[in-house]
Amino acid sequence: MSTEPETTGDAEPRKPDAAETEAADTGGGEGLGAAAGTGGGEVSGAAADTGGGDVSEAASAGGGELSGAASTGGRELSEAAVGAEDAAADPGRGEQSEPGAEAADAGARELSEAEAELAAQRVERERIERRKAERQGPVEAGAKLSGKAAELLAAVRAVESGEKPPATVFEEPPPRRQAPEPVRRTQPVVPVAVGAPAPEVVEGVRRVLSEGGAPEALAAQVATVLGEGAQERLRADPWQLLRVSGVRPEQADGFARTLLGAECGPDDERRGRAVTVWLLEQAALAGHTALEMPTLTAALAQREVPDPEAAVQGALAEGDALAFQDGLEDGDGEGDEGEERPVRVLVGLERYALAEESLADGLARLINSAPKEGGSAEAWERAAGGAQGTAAELIRAVAGHGLVLHTGGEASRAEAAELVRAARGLGLRVWAAVHSPVGRGRFAALVGGPEAGVTTVAGLLSGAEGPGRDADGALDLDLLVVLDAPQLDVETGALLVESLPDGARLVLAGDPGVLWSVGPGRVFADLLAVRRCPRIASRRPDPGPLGELVSGIGVGELLQVQAPGKEVVIVPVRDAGEAVHRTVQLVADSVPRAIGVPPEQTVVITPGHGGAAGTRALNAALKERLNPGPGRFGGFDPGDRVAYSPAPGRTLPGHVVRADAEGLHLSCAGDAVVVPKERVEHSVRHGWALTAHQAVGTRWPAVVTVLPGDAAQALSRPWVYTAFSRAERHLSVVHGVEQALPKAVAEIPAKPRTTRLPVLLGAQVAREG
Repeated sequence: MSTEPETTGDAEPRKPDAAETEAADTGGGEGLGAAAGTGGGEVSGAAADTGGGDVSEAASAGGGELSGAASTGGRELSEAAVGAEDAAADPGRGEQSEPGAEAADAGARELSEAEAELAAQRVERERIERRKAERQGPVEAGAKLSGKAAELLAAVRAVESGEKPPATVFEEPPPRRQAPEPVRRTQPVVPVAVGAPAPEVVEGVRRVLSEGGAPEALAAQVATVLGEGAQERLRADPWQLLRVSGVRPEQADGFARTLLGAECGPDDERRGRAVTVWLLEQAALAGHTALEMPTLTAALAQREVPDPEAAVQGALAEGDALAFQDGLEDGDGEGDEGEERPVRVLVGLERYALAEESLADGLARLINSAPKEGGSAEAWERAAGGAQGTAAELIRAVAGHGLVLHTGGEASRAEAAELVRAARGLGLRVWAAVHSPVGRGRFAALVGGPEAGVTTVAGLLSGAEGPGRDADGALDLDLLVVLDAPQLDVETGALLVESLPDGARLVLAGDPGVLWSVGPGRVFADLLAVRRCPRIASRRPDPGPLGELVSGIGVGELLQVQAPGKEVVIVPVRDAGEAVHRTVQLVADSVPRAIGVPPEQTVVITPGHGGAAGTRALNAALKERLNPGPGRFGGFDPGDRVAYSPAPGRTLPGHVVRADAEGLHLSCAGDAVVVPKERVEHSVRHGWALTAHQAVGTRWPAVVTVLPGDAAQALSRPWVYTAFSRAERHLSVVHGVEQALPKAVAEIPAKPRTTRLPVLLGAQVAREG
């Protein structure tokens, strides 16, 4: 399978000069300073937009081979006709470039002295009005900071807003700059105090921060995290500053040196404890619920902690962390009697340790207990007999077991819907839970109407949706079917299982090929691995060329697929700038004309927020084309597509309706949401372009997946599988990673996570069984 791009000339790519850049900008309005140059087969933005060149976006002559090769195959999505049609209908489409310097000078010479004076006065009045408006507006906290204090505040804000992902020390650094995959991960800080901190506490913390040279703007966050006595705790242990999300050890070290002076040193036991906790928090951001002791001590040594083992013991003695000894068993859980089993020593934060143990207890209870009667055996068999394929197997498994796993792609959701209908026909109180409002509507349609008993996981746990709770505090249901189960982290999984009444049945359904949860743990994968409950694997394939393509990726093969209806299109690009340019063309012009999917039903998926072709760059370009505006409401305008994060790790696609004194009004899958002004910066992003993690659980009619060259290190089989499987009708791949794409699919599985659930669950099932 060839992946070498086919060129149309011998010249090497070169950087366009100023004249070429200006021509691209004025030719069609989409030259974002990133259009391709004019050498060696590269296509300029002007030619593409005006129809001057026969620009093909896609696929290979071999029938759809996913590679970087340009082609003339049957799946070609040509823009030549589109450009010619646009040129005839609106030759000046999108032209927004300013006049050149020579034209400006000529115009200035034509002005009389009186006109020039009036123009100068007008400019001065506008400048004065702007200054007045700036003085009347709110003053940004930390605006006058400089030096290390400004750097620390900027680092904290970058992490909180998602611009910069939290540092992860348990992954090998890439050999070159890359677009980071995981973003907006759950921030595992210590539990915050209830309510806002008292003003006098915040003021006391502000004074300590000022003494240590840290930004005073962090006072409220520090007071919230440390609670009562925050001022005394911070002064006694300056490294407690590490508990604030986004602060790094070197920044806390600088604060401690300023505050403590000669008393500060790398061997300070307070520093060792704080860095230990910080490393465990970073491990949780990478998905681990605990770390093996050798891994933790090695990471402490890298952070210049002189005695790593003493640092860990100090954290354990203070109750900042917990240690565990888990016995390692063979695959069937049986060992020779009297033989000493090997153990591994792990260290983790209390919140995840307790959640994982509670989850194991609840799952063991479901596995070992008989489900509540809900129809006779004959009635269940009749229901299974009326179902098709593996749906019948699923119904039979649920009839006799408290916990059942159901695996499969998008088409397998129909089987889960058959189960819901069958159980409801037997008189059971049945509810299904999904992870997004969009998924809720889609599954409700499969089950049968808006009153089909479908809720979101968050709404179910909060009580805002679903059946409510009985007198004992348990969910008032007999059967719970959870879709997109790979997105369950240990804390959410524990809350769900703890909420089930005795005798209830639980079905966890999902596609094991997608990305795991944003939060720590790999609940669904761990349950599949331990084999303690029935697993029903769907045999219902996803239809069409997209289904064939995604199924191949799931087993590590990048297949050649025939796509006569332009279901899959490949757009080869040479750099990130061209990737942005071509993406805007696809969303705004090509996909609507050739496929019939409007821009509002197309989503762009890219590996990370940063970089020249990350979500920020793509969203800026797409907003300029699709919904230009001044962004007067915190950078947003009515009609903007957004990604709203009500909690870390949760993303709800929507659009801006309006803004007023209450905040920013959004519509997310038909639900009205008001985001207060102070939370807009940290919880709302533009949403034409998303990361794969943000897109999990939702599908769109058309998807444009952007793979710039600097994204090669972020690719893996689960990432590609997730991104490509978000498309229902059409997938365009803006391809600049060459051989990295097939290599990722064939060779790079999900990054391993250290969890305790398999050992805990095995022990609990054996004990209770």
